[in-house]
Amino acid sequence: QVQLVESGGGLVRAGGSLKLSCAASGRPSYSSYAMAWFRQAPGEGRKFVAGLSYTGNKPNPDNILYEDSVKGRFTISRDNAKNTVYLQMNSLKPEDTAVYYCATGATYWGQGTQVTVSS
Repeated sequence: QVQLVESGGGLVRAGGSLKLSCAASGRPSYSSYAMAWFRQAPGEGRKFVAGLSYTGNKPNPDNILYEDSVKGRFTISRDNAKNTVYLQMNSLKPEDTAVYYCATGATYWGQGTQVTVSS
């Protein structure tokens, strides 16, 4: 059974940084599976933030996409040995405040982790 568990959220001041983790289980490996981060702010729908899709090309086997507002500030990566996907978030803004979710295959979702950025 696929399970995704997010961690690393918290309260941070504007300009600060946080690193979110998403530990995946239930499959022998997630290295060839698309993984993504979404977020949901109060009163809004869930929105795409960043994603990895496997291409198999070398030396960089993943195609990476970012939502425009996080480009240059957020970095998505994965550690295949740990079946973990990360979201490094720098230069955080109050508008980044949301519950952040990890997802794979547009089918499986984690429970979410709260990120709150104070001004």
